[in-house]
Amino acid sequence: MNIKEAKNYIKDTVRLYLKKDEYDEYYIPVVRQRPIFLLGAPGIGKTAIMEQIAQELGIALVAYSMTHHTRQSALGLPFIEHKNYGGEDYAVSEYTMSEIIASVYETIEKSGIKEGILFLDEINCVSETLAPSMLQFLQYKVFGRHQVPEGWVIVTAGNPPEYNKSVREFDVVTLDRLKILDVDADYEAWKSYAHERNIHGAIQSYLELNKQDFYIMETTAAGKSYVTARGWEDLSQILILYEADNLKVSEELVNQYLRSERVVREFTAYYDLFNKYKNDYKAWEIVDGIYSEETVAKAGAAAFDERISLMGILVTNIENEMREVCRRGEMLKSILPALKTIKTADRDAIDILSSMLSARVKKTEQLKAAGALSDDERKLTKLTVAFLSECIGSVEDVRLDGSVSNTTAFEVIRGCFMVQKANLQKAIEECQKHIHFAFEFTDKAYSQGNEMLILLTEMTVSEIGTRFLTDFGSEDYNKYSSEMLMTEKNTEILAEIEKLNL
Repeated sequence: MNIKEAKNYIKDTVRLYLKKDEYDEYYIPVVRQRPIFLLGAPGIGKTAIMEQIAQELGIALVAYSMTHHTRQSALGLPFIEHKNYGGEDYAVSEYTMSEIIASVYETIEKSGIKEGILFLDEINCVSETLAPSMLQFLQYKVFGRHQVPEGWVIVTAGNPPEYNKSVREFDVVTLDRLKILDVDADYEAWKSYAHERNIHGAIQSYLELNKQDFYIMETTAAGKSYVTARGWEDLSQILILYEADNLKVSEELVNQYLRSERVVREFTAYYDLFNKYKNDYKAWEIVDGIYSEETVAKAGAAAFDERISLMGILVTNIENEMREVCRRGEMLKSILPALKTIKTADRDAIDILSSMLSARVKKTEQLKAAGALSDDERKLTKLTVAFLSECIGSVEDVRLDGSVSNTTAFEVIRGCFMVQKANLQKAIEECQKHIHFAFEFTDKAYSQGNEMLILLTEMTVSEIGTRFLTDFGSEDYNKYSSEMLMTEKNTEILAEIEKLNL
């Protein structure tokens, strides 16, 4: 399976393992909760999907690499405890708490979140002294004398032996206690993730043209040659920072993330071309409707890779806008309950807003402590806190003699809300206008060609694109989507008629 399918499967499994009956007991007892074993090549995104699953389920995540653990660090250190049995005193060997189990309890204490995932990477690379204890752990969730807290699901991962010399083959007894998922590198599965994570447009466009370069693991005369999903994502982050500081991107930089001479050379050359296309076409002006007939003709006559790149540039510009609009819409939606409460409650309006602000900050701190805070959630919190602080300040400004009625406070806060709502509406319309001009330009340059289909598809590959189009809509998207659907249907009908050989 690909990494996206693996993510959905693990997410469903964790959700079911944490499901409780009417007596508040887990349907599947701990001893029957088989740990998942994610087996796949390095760098395909195994750790990344665990972070996403924890964020989406709102549970904690503790991740450990098992390669550095000895028997003592994983199981705890022995010490002598004196106990009395049947009137006789005995010296008994006990163990300090495992570092791994202790980390789980510390996460619970810091975050207040009692359910989570314990993710153990490189599980098939454990030391020889620790290997015999793994069977007990996988069956009973126990390290040494201490058990993983109830409500924590075990997910493990490892690389096949051909990728890692430290791998120890599991025997049948161990394998029989695991749910094994074989995961392959798959560009199409990673593509939607790339849109969500705002991976640099040059990388997305390059891989669209060179899907075979998404994941490479081979041995050459010069040694190991490899390119991984992790490498592309890390490269994306450094490219964005280099561009912000106007630094030149060289092959030496790219080579630090992609370890294939050919891919480094070809991507670096493409990156320069991508920036040239961006400047030549002035993509930021196209989405504002500012382009000449010469630009349209140039795009129509361009080579295939140039066309794909241009579509990628247009979509990236619009996606970033969609993301910001959706975030602002989510923020305003989260404020509505407070407005309704202030309108009808006897409590002081500032108290209500302050409580909401504190709750939002506390939730974010909990998720951060639990290792389950997404970038989107962090930015949403900043927006929400800024707006609530603005509302509190506005109410305080109209206070007379240290007090203000809730009716007055409600009107003040409602005024702040309506300003934000009006700004959101302008942002929605601005984004819809940019979508309109992107479709208009594509229609003029390519009519109903593949480029139009690419634009339509790329706009909905990511969850953010789908959310924007669902929540706020786009007449142009609906129009061209319907036209392309009809064109495809007519093509299918003509193909069927052709088969009849009338």
